[in-house]
Amino acid sequence: MGSSAAKDSDEPLTPAGRLFLQPNTNQVIHCVMGVKNPIEIDSMKALIRDSLLLQHPRFTSLLVRDHRGFEHWRRTQIDIDRHIKVIHGPVAGAGVDDQSAINDYLAELSIDASSISADKPLWEIHLLIAHNCLILRIHHALGDGISLMAMLLASCRKVEDPEATPTLFSLNRKKSRGGNWKDWRKLWGLVVTVWFCVVFAIEFAVRCLWVRDRRTAISGGAGVEQWPRKIATARFRLEDMKAVKMAVAGATINDVLFAIISSGLSRYLDFRASDGLQDGLRLTGLAMVNLRPQEGLQVDLSNLMRSNSRARWGNKFGMILLPVSYHRSDCSDPLEHLKRAKAMIDRKKQSLEAHFSYTVGDFVMSTLGPKYASLLNYRIVCNTSFTISNVVGPQEEIMIGGNPITFLRAINSALPHALTLNMVSYAGMADMQIQVAKDIIPDPEFLAKCFEDALLEMKDHAVAKS
Repeated sequence: MGSSAAKDSDEPLTPAGRLFLQPNTNQVIHCVMGVKNPIEIDSMKALIRDSLLLQHPRFTSLLVRDHRGFEHWRRTQIDIDRHIKVIHGPVAGAGVDDQSAINDYLAELSIDASSISADKPLWEIHLLIAHNCLILRIHHALGDGISLMAMLLASCRKVEDPEATPTLFSLNRKKSRGGNWKDWRKLWGLVVTVWFCVVFAIEFAVRCLWVRDRRTAISGGAGVEQWPRKIATARFRLEDMKAVKMAVAGATINDVLFAIISSGLSRYLDFRASDGLQDGLRLTGLAMVNLRPQEGLQVDLSNLMRSNSRARWGNKFGMILLPVSYHRSDCSDPLEHLKRAKAMIDRKKQSLEAHFSYTVGDFVMSTLGPKYASLLNYRIVCNTSFTISNVVGPQEEIMIGGNPITFLRAINSALPHALTLNMVSYAGMADMQIQVAKDIIPDPEFLAKCFEDALLEMKDHAVAKS
């Protein structure tokens, strides 16, 4: 009787949720949180028991399959001790600093997406006691990075106002979703938008089928997701990024981010293989774009918890192709990288590429099933050079369980790319996690320095011009 009632209340997975359970696209998201004071295990367990996390059905449900092989969520009782893994001692050898030790630990987790057992809800928390660090792992079938950030921050409070939950701010996101809607009132604006929609839709389709980037020192490919990983962290001051942004009229923080990537990769490729590369060589990034209304996050983080919210929980993102160009790093004007990045992203803003990719993926899932949708996603990753995501975190200092948070970072499981970049901004800093296949990119720390130096060079040039 009880078993029958449980089955009747089962909730089917969304198409995106089913996609992330396929072998080729099996993904776990890791949110990394450093704290100022030592972690009290009992207090942390009590905080989790009382948090929104255990009120959300996704975090209190088992993944089950029916006799036809279709996946469902089934509510269950939570044993909190099965979801919390406590590591008391250092996770690396003597003499390794906290940041490197945490990154080494994450590198091991990133190639083991199946380590979250399916006999319990698909999430877990690792407490690295010796390093004052928490790692929240959730399977991508539960939700995307925005969902995870909202869930995490709903359990946090502002340092300056301990009763207030954090606020997520948009970094020019409204401009990046779906084009300049005011131009739709004008015929020319409509023509331009339709043209870019067609161009980018065709480009996206051919990338899925056969067109791929030329091989370079950072190229991955099929099977690379199983290769050993290394992780390094590049740190940027948001004030430096804003100073660079002001040097080019109309530029945004996202434009600066892609200028950093373009310049940093050019520096790195100069070091690794400059002789065989043609100036202007295209390297294509695959960027993840949140498709939710931003106001839902700014007003109330709990919006994501309600099924009738326009900013609801789950996987609600599209993909866009963002090409950057290799240019020899002896360029006299480092701001040229920003000008090129802005011109490229401005064209992307005129298109509906992210919505197109989401719609096509949903259509393939609904008509052909997760196997073919997974194959499509796998191919476009293999045919591009790197992945990039950018999650905007709170700009004020926050705390969890009364313990101030020193940094927020994120990575996902390994992909066929040899290079994955995940950036999260928090309290005036932006931390980029650089995940690499170490047999292809053996020196991610040097690559991180290339990105950091690229920003500083652009900032110095911008200050000198002003």
